[in-house]
Amino acid sequence: METSTLTKLAARIRYDILHMSTEAGSGHPTTSLSATDLLTGLFFGGTFRFDLDHPQNPCNDRIIFSKGHASPLFYALYAAAGALSQEELLTYRMMGSPLEGHPTPRFPYAEAATGSLGQGLGIGVGIAMNGRYVDKLPYNTYVLMGDSEASEGSVWEAAELASHYQLDNLVGILDVNRLGQRGETMLGWDLDAYEARFAAFGWHTIVLEDGHDIDAVQAAYGEIDHTCGRPTVLIARTVKGKGVSFLENQDGWHGKTLKRDEFDRAVLELGTVDLNMHGAIKQPARAVPAVWVPVPVEQPASAKALSTREAYGRALVDIAPSHPDMVVLDAEVSNSTFAATFGKAYPERFFEMFIAEQNMVSAALGLSTRGRIPFVSTFAAFFSRAFDQVRMAQYAMGRANIKFTGSHVGVAIGPDGPSQMGLEDIAMFRTLVDSVVLYPSDDIATAALVRQMADHHGICYMRTTRQALPRLYEAAEEFPIGGSKTLRHSDDDRVTLVGAGITVHEALAAADTLAAAGIHARAIDLYSIKPLDLATLRKAAAETAAIITVEDHYAEGGIGEAVAAALSDVATPVFSLAVHKLPMSGKPEELLAYEGIDAAAIVRRVQEL
Repeated sequence: METSTLTKLAARIRYDILHMSTEAGSGHPTTSLSATDLLTGLFFGGTFRFDLDHPQNPCNDRIIFSKGHASPLFYALYAAAGALSQEELLTYRMMGSPLEGHPTPRFPYAEAATGSLGQGLGIGVGIAMNGRYVDKLPYNTYVLMGDSEASEGSVWEAAELASHYQLDNLVGILDVNRLGQRGETMLGWDLDAYEARFAAFGWHTIVLEDGHDIDAVQAAYGEIDHTCGRPTVLIARTVKGKGVSFLENQDGWHGKTLKRDEFDRAVLELGTVDLNMHGAIKQPARAVPAVWVPVPVEQPASAKALSTREAYGRALVDIAPSHPDMVVLDAEVSNSTFAATFGKAYPERFFEMFIAEQNMVSAALGLSTRGRIPFVSTFAAFFSRAFDQVRMAQYAMGRANIKFTGSHVGVAIGPDGPSQMGLEDIAMFRTLVDSVVLYPSDDIATAALVRQMADHHGICYMRTTRQALPRLYEAAEEFPIGGSKTLRHSDDDRVTLVGAGITVHEALAAADTLAAAGIHARAIDLYSIKPLDLATLRKAAAETAAIITVEDHYAEGGIGEAVAAALSDVATPVFSLAVHKLPMSGKPEELLAYEGIDAAAIVRRVQEL
């Protein structure tokens, strides 16, 4: 498109930004105005390639608005492309409208939910990795970032990993408008500092002194080299509120919309606006995604019981031939999580994400948007630092099909000490809408549940135990999500013991001790913590005098609270044995006893009752 046409389109987009946010009475128009010329040039200047009629065309370029509060610009671009009407724009931020305050995939052109700043570049890394290494398609991924979010460490995690994986199909667009929510950003308009930082991470940098000069913007896009083996960042000096004199470079307007009279004044400054004018987006290249046909790897059966973490790695290898969309990511602990077993068998689908858990989760979300099934593993404790990324993934409206596995759970890991103990992970993952939380008690259950995770669409989390546990099940046993296993049962049961993972074995030992003393105890392996096997729990509540849950996890948000909530309408009491003291280094058996969750503690509690 000629410069004059792009300029007219930019005016129309500015009008829509102001119109929809004024009608909504909320939103972020000024930060949208600062990036308008950059994105108008990208969308309609011939750089961006996208089939509007087929948003999921695998060859489409991808755009992530990491600065999700600039959603008025995001929607206005698609209106200018003819995909949204004026009437639809004016539903912005209304209940039920897909045009939400920050983009989510309820709007079909949004790749992922954004707005928690600092995550978009990591999502872009995952999408770009898919294009280069998995689908092997010629699409490019563009990420619009704000200068304020460059203070987030997750941005630089993404920057280093993009460089490591030589993602020259990834382009960051940094909108340096100087003003954040409450004043000037850390670096203001210091473009040299931004350039030095990205260059230090190995990026190809392009600096634009005037991000509103359409010709300069187009020339900058022309400098992108998608064959250089390096990601590119376009660092553009812009003016917040550009196009409206009383908004330009003015502090105090972040997240504020215009009053009706202010809107009328602003529209006069925009000049003639043609709302019937539309821009054309270039069509994508035609190509077919690569097909992965993994050759089955023969793994000799283990005569002895394995740890559940080791069984996890073996199970990944076993399911690969029947799940060719799977990829595996790990945060430099794959020899402990045993994801390395998969990496050795299928290195082409294994991605080392190093000690950068936040970006590992964001990249997994990016891969998930392209139809991959990411299995993501690290120590359970370290998912806590990436929980914001996990939380945002749940807003993917059915497209975040990510499988998380946390190893080294509970005090049972022993001498490594509390920094390595996953004691909050059940609570975290239970909070996610429609999530699945699993905790196998032996290697057979683990293998079966890994396959269940792969077959289930949505976010799943599995805890795995460090040490080998005695084998409880035969190889043919089935473990449906939402089920449980009753391992001790009689007509004379007085109490029900409910455990998961390592505490199942403590509960069984306690049941044996109690039986010798004439007290019959039912023992349930609650391997599916969410969803719960309500039928089995209710039956136990009806047939025994009390239920005792035992877990190697903090009481808050754990198994005990889940079971108590599920049985809140029955009279049978639920008692919880859980981790209540701050743990320390020690032998596993010492720590289980210290926290009162070993077999002896269970026996004492039953005897007290």
